[in-house]
Amino acid sequence: MSRRTSLLRQLVSGHLIVAAAGLAAFIVLAAVATPMLFTTHLERAGETDPAVQQHAREALLTAFLAAGVAALAVAVAVASVIAVVNARRVARPLEVLSAAAARIDSGGMDGVDDTDFTVEIESLYLTLERMAARLAHSASVRNQLLADLSHELRTPLATLEAHVDGLEDRLIQPGAETFDAMRDELSRLRRLASDVRTAAAAQEHALNLQLSPHDLRRLASSAGAAAAPRFVAKGLVLNVGESGSPLPILCDGERIQQVLANLLDNALRHTAPGGHVTVSTARRRDCAVVTVSDDGDGMSPEQMSQIFERFYRADSARGAFDGAGSGLGLTIALAIARDHGGELSAASDGCGRGSAFTLVLPLAPGEHASAEGGMTGSVIQVSSR
Repeated sequence: MSRRTSLLRQLVSGHLIVAAAGLAAFIVLAAVATPMLFTTHLERAGETDPAVQQHAREALLTAFLAAGVAALAVAVAVASVIAVVNARRVARPLEVLSAAAARIDSGGMDGVDDTDFTVEIESLYLTLERMAARLAHSASVRNQLLADLSHELRTPLATLEAHVDGLEDRLIQPGAETFDAMRDELSRLRRLASDVRTAAAAQEHALNLQLSPHDLRRLASSAGAAAAPRFVAKGLVLNVGESGSPLPILCDGERIQQVLANLLDNALRHTAPGGHVTVSTARRRDCAVVTVSDDGDGMSPEQMSQIFERFYRADSARGAFDGAGSGLGLTIALAIARDHGGELSAASDGCGRGSAFTLVLPLAPGEHASAEGGMTGSVIQVSSR
């Protein structure tokens, strides 16, 4: 590795070179041009004696030499002071930024201390500060994710461990019921792993969306048709708005179907048998809107403020990972909606009064919004009764 000089030395050297070059130019010009001009002025003044002219030129050169030496001393002193001041002004913030970068590299996320920055270094400081904030947020999210994941893994792992111990101690007889229970827990672990991977990719905007033209109304109808058998099995009524004018959007069809499936799964879990779930679509200004509403459990304001957090469950009475999902469905749905330039929101009039989740996506470019409206067209009713 080559040895590099300090910023202070480079600035001082540069200032001294400039001062020396200026003085050298002054001396050369004085030695060449001044005697000729001085002699011309003496002759115009009537002094033509060569001895007097020679003596006057020597006196002039001596004066110039003395002035040049004095000027060099002053220039060196001033250049050195300016170089030191500038070097400290530039080097000090760079040292602060370097120390902050070292802290960030070692895991310290406290950013940088404020100091007297120039405009350029201020820009670098702000960039480093934003990077530190993002890294701190990422570290916090990662730590929370690991803590949440550890908590969620306990129940299925404990169940599997209990079954294995029971089989080993012959307390449980091997049979279809036992193996089905173990397969259920393995399936839940597999779903959790898949959802964690998807949630991480969604929140880091790394889903690699494949955008193409779609009709949101048709996507909602398709999602409702896919979920219908499960609603029938639980004894719920599912109303899906199917017809009406198209709602053209530019989206990743599979991901939007995933959002709608998560919303329908959520409604299915939180609506008691005999309840109703409705999927409605609308055109609202320059947006396409789909709402999944139910008359089920509902939510309190506190629950609504946390409903999109990872692993959050509105019903605290249910055990972790009890088969109702990984607790990541709504988190993933929100991230996908935002990656499409849209939004996902929740609303409820209170516990026991149902809930509504509204997905808003921008209409495809070139589409013009019409009057705001609700669900249009016919309704398919899916019921077990």
